[in-house]
Amino acid sequence: MTVVIKRFLAVMLCAVFLVTGTPLTAYADVLWPEEISIAAESGIVIDANSKTILWGKNIHDPHYPASITKIMTALLTIENCELDEIVTFSHNAVYNVEAGSSNAGIEEGDQLSVKDCLYALLLKSANEAANALAEHIAGSTEAFAEMMNERAKELGCVDTHFANPSGLNDPEHYTSAYDMALISSAAFANPVFEEIDSSTYYKLPPNSINPDGLAIYPGHRMMRKSTGYYYPGIIGGKTGYTSLAGNTLVTCAERDGMKLIAVILQGSTPQYWTDTKNLLDFGFENFITQEVSSLDTQYSQAASDLTFDGLSLGKPDALVLNSRSVITIPADGSFSDVTSQISYELNGTEPENTVARIQYYYGDHEVGTSYLEINPQLTAPSSDSSHSSALLPSEEEHTESLSSEEPSSEAAETEATAAAVPEETETDRTVPTDRQTPQKETDSSRSSSSMPVWGYVIIGILVAAAMIGGGAAWMIHRKRKEEEESMARRKKRMERLLASGVSAEEYNSLLERRRSSYTAKKHKKRRGRDHLRFR
Repeated sequence: MTVVIKRFLAVMLCAVFLVTGTPLTAYADVLWPEEISIAAESGIVIDANSKTILWGKNIHDPHYPASITKIMTALLTIENCELDEIVTFSHNAVYNVEAGSSNAGIEEGDQLSVKDCLYALLLKSANEAANALAEHIAGSTEAFAEMMNERAKELGCVDTHFANPSGLNDPEHYTSAYDMALISSAAFANPVFEEIDSSTYYKLPPNSINPDGLAIYPGHRMMRKSTGYYYPGIIGGKTGYTSLAGNTLVTCAERDGMKLIAVILQGSTPQYWTDTKNLLDFGFENFITQEVSSLDTQYSQAASDLTFDGLSLGKPDALVLNSRSVITIPADGSFSDVTSQISYELNGTEPENTVARIQYYYGDHEVGTSYLEINPQLTAPSSDSSHSSALLPSEEEHTESLSSEEPSSEAAETEATAAAVPEETETDRTVPTDRQTPQKETDSSRSSSSMPVWGYVIIGILVAAAMIGGGAAWMIHRKRKEEEESMARRKKRMERLLASGVSAEEYNSLLERRRSSYTAKKHKKRRGRDHLRFR
């Protein structure tokens, strides 16, 4: 789906919601739960899927992360390597570590697969494995740290800077509880990471130091039933400790479809196990996760309800909500207490074919994000192209029909540009599906962006209504912009008309109705909206 059609649909929705409008605020009957405390300096618990912050303490304060850094190292490794690649351990990888720090007994010159290195990294917290993976991927630990920082920015981290792949002490190596929760949620969304990190036993292959191999176990006590800290529903996690960082801990657990991540920074042993249990219990007992697509219908309904004097777009719902998006709200709350705000500013990390981002709120708390996406049915190829082709008028018949009609003044302005439209070849044509009105086949380079022409007319009406409601200043800005774009629109109008399959008679009729609509609406007053936030 092209950028053009995304922008087109964004303008369409913007106009629809400006004109229709909905209540801007809502006050939830159930207050946000807050009855919890922890002893650690910083901590947080979030829903891993919705990224909702359920509770936090000093969540943006920077702290040394220690070995929970290795979560990012493992994520980058999985994203950039095949598991069967062979890693050779250099002198730097083995010996550029602090004396007495955690290791897996790997010597210079030893070779392990990426998979074995990941198990050593996450279960044994092996610093030499972290260094070796970094060198294998980026050539040096310094270059790998740059990759770590770039990936952190992509995930939305704002309080993080990595200086090495292991988490050993460095004044330029720090993160926050919030950022670490974002990194961990991305890691536990990766099935390879989750499989490795959830393991309670693994045996490394023989090497120069351990000729019989080495059995390793996770250091996270809440994963092991033999300890008094075992937590039902736990998936995995990572421990960390340095003299400067204190005890750090990341934990992921899941119950009844809700997946939570708890982070502890600057904690102490054994209290940080209790802090983590309290955070997870608080989340599971006080919140629920709900699928947005099954509850929120206002956006897709508004986008699909496009008719004009009995003429319909004749398509499936133009836009649909992302089916995987969820929100997290108090267990006794209701979706009716949730408000939302739509934005058309996208950053490139959204799902494919996204037109708009929708942020959901419960009172002042952000509780999840969803995306309006172009319905894939709109561009699905026809399963019976021969039958569809039989319904289409030939190019000669269509052109003759256009020329036999008396063109409107606006259509006449485009006649001079008709010759500039490239002639289609038979092999370049595709036939869209689910058309109510027989339509002309379109060039493959334009098939994803062609729309029935009355859709553009409707949008013009909606935008005009939004202009009136927006005030005189916005109207002047819009008129100036329309003047600048006028020639470009006229140049392409004939091409769009030919592609849409609409006859000249229908087109001229719609243009006349558009003018009449403008005239009638000039004497009406509409209230403007300062922003798009709906119940």
